[in-house]
Amino acid sequence: MWTGRSIEELPTPAFIVDLEVVKRNAKQMIERFQGLGVQLRPHMKTHKTLECGEVMTNGTRRCIVVSTLAEARFYADGGFDDILYAYPLPFDKVEECAVLSERLEAFHVLVDSCEALELLRKRKLEKGKQWLVWLKVDCENGRAGVVHTNPEALELAKAISHLEETKLAGVYAHCGNSYDCNGVQEIQAVAQATTAAILQFANRLQKAGVECPRTSIGSTPSCSHPVPDMGKLTEVHPGNYIFYDAQQMLIGSCKEEDIAVRVLTRVIGHYPHRNQLLVDCGWTGLSLHSLGKLQSGYAIIEGHPDLKLVGMSQEHGRIEPISGKMDFSKFPLGSMLRIIPYHSCATAAMHTVYYVHSGGKIVTKWTPTRGW
Repeated sequence: MWTGRSIEELPTPAFIVDLEVVKRNAKQMIERFQGLGVQLRPHMKTHKTLECGEVMTNGTRRCIVVSTLAEARFYADGGFDDILYAYPLPFDKVEECAVLSERLEAFHVLVDSCEALELLRKRKLEKGKQWLVWLKVDCENGRAGVVHTNPEALELAKAISHLEETKLAGVYAHCGNSYDCNGVQEIQAVAQATTAAILQFANRLQKAGVECPRTSIGSTPSCSHPVPDMGKLTEVHPGNYIFYDAQQMLIGSCKEEDIAVRVLTRVIGHYPHRNQLLVDCGWTGLSLHSLGKLQSGYAIIEGHPDLKLVGMSQEHGRIEPISGKMDFSKFPLGSMLRIIPYHSCATAAMHTVYYVHSGGKIVTKWTPTRGW
């Protein structure tokens, strides 16, 4: 219905994806880690579409990361295999994980507790298959995983490798603390520290007689500016890089021209008495992830550094000048603005369809999976 039409004709709010930028971002990340001799296992959580997954895997539909079982089923149904469910094993979803493990050539799960490992031991897989288990290690990220310096981490790795029902597939760390960085130097310091920690842990495993086939770290900032020692890893697992966003630009991961997504919105109200425009994009079209802390408010209004998205309700956004009086003649009712989201993962999650364009002309639509 929309193919060949201009993005300016779209009903708003609309989530648009620049296909050429997506392809360029994917190509750069693939080539970056081919050069380091490291397997890229891209994370699907940002976009959750088959089409973008194919771009990120260079057409192989193999070796991906997902954050939900809804994604895992979606990609398995779409012909993808070698899927890592990078989330501490949920106790209510063991049977679903077993079904995928028995169905696919390679379905990997993540554990960071003895209790989770015991559940896998009790649920034996059919056809003599072993559970492919990654140990989630916390290397100063502070979210999930066993702290890499804790003796319990080594003991859990031993337990995984010694059980008949499980095989230690690797150790996995997320350097999400890179999201607190400011500039390439800080990003690379986090990347270096995480890489060193995971390699040191793998070395301790080796000395303890535990075979650890893979070492994997990942975050878009660290993988956008890798350090040479990352070439000693087996895999990396970034995800946001395929779209990037304002947050990544502010961190130093990318430039504005690398951001592949925008949210289109239209001016629906002029309110001179409060010096504001009203637009048809509220938090259901953008998310509240930035908490309005940017100089430009909740997001960046492309081409208008003097404007600020100061507030949102469910379906409305309020825009005012950063200083001075609003020139309402520049923004007629019905005119369109382009918003660069603060966090593209959060914003994409607000939309059930992405309008994919090339040169401003719509070429296709992508439909993401949803749920858990």
